[in-house]
Amino acid sequence: RAPNSSEFPEPFDLARVKVFPLAQRKSLSRVEDILVSLDSEPVECAPEVMATVRGCAHAIREARRRNASVMLIYGAHLLRNGSALLIDKMLSDGWLTHLATNGAGTIHDWEFAFSGVSTESVEDNVATGTFGTWDETSRNIHLALLAGGLAGYGYGRALGAFVEQDGVLLPAVSELESQLRMEPSNPFSPARADLLLAMRQHGIKGGRIDVSHPWRRASIVASAFRHSIPLTVHPGIGYDIISNHPMFNGAVIGRAAGVDFRLFASAVERVDAGVVLSIGSAIMGPQVFEKTISCVNNVRIQEGREIVSGHKIFVVDLQDGGGWDWSKGEPPKTNPAYYLRFCKSFSRMGGAMHYCQSDNLRFIQRLAWELRG
Repeated sequence: RAPNSSEFPEPFDLARVKVFPLAQRKSLSRVEDILVSLDSEPVECAPEVMATVRGCAHAIREARRRNASVMLIYGAHLLRNGSALLIDKMLSDGWLTHLATNGAGTIHDWEFAFSGVSTESVEDNVATGTFGTWDETSRNIHLALLAGGLAGYGYGRALGAFVEQDGVLLPAVSELESQLRMEPSNPFSPARADLLLAMRQHGIKGGRIDVSHPWRRASIVASAFRHSIPLTVHPGIGYDIISNHPMFNGAVIGRAAGVDFRLFASAVERVDAGVVLSIGSAIMGPQVFEKTISCVNNVRIQEGREIVSGHKIFVVDLQDGGGWDWSKGEPPKTNPAYYLRFCKSFSRMGGAMHYCQSDNLRFIQRLAWELRG
């Protein structure tokens, strides 16, 4: 029997979630313990890994000589393993033109920059109802995205500005109300309305909100903002701990991520003869790349241009690649390797795909050193 409207359940009320100060959490990672110095000698890698590193470095040099995109797509573990200074150096030297990560990559990034610690026990804290219920993390990331929405910023740029500038400047409630009355059809009206609602519901006042980030050297989003390099964020609604907070607003996150999807596509538009480097991004990277390259090819075909070509894709992950030689294309569906998304999807994206089984930090450290030479 189909349920009637009175039987349909109400959405869970996140206002009932009790949040706690971040300082109360038992954090498992400290900046001082993980951050890799630029002068640290790289750990030895297997010969096949070094061959891929050298091939990747050569491809990056050639791409930059042609002014093509060099895109680094990374999962949260690359940041958590202490790579921020290495990536900052590669940005400073002009080797990378676009960064992309998932929501978790920015959450650990912000927590390190703000408090010098990050990471919690999922198993222990789910059982006590405290997993992800840390007030400052969700509150400040939402503040960054709410403020960035007024300027049309994506997730990465908004959070990078928040960290690098130690907070935000918010308009007064009366100013937002006036703008909404006078310009209801303004493209920024949804962002203004979301900010107004958050300010009313959570007692946020207009003016300067100062949030110090004493460990910003460990922040990749701040580094990208400082170097004016796009860093795009591709989160999932409900995937990340910022959902576990009364301030959670999926529209705010979606709006910022929508801007970043289009920025990612702009980088793909320039990736002919360029490089795509995906490190530890088993789901987000291949999924976003395949949609954006399809969009770019769609427009190019309409305009009578050639589709994206000549790019090289380097995929790095700890998994073994299913024992399949991906240079031969994808395996049949009867082979378990077929279901490795991070290999299969990228192997379908044109260009030449190279898979390398490696610890992500060791790979990026070796690559950074190779590019310095």
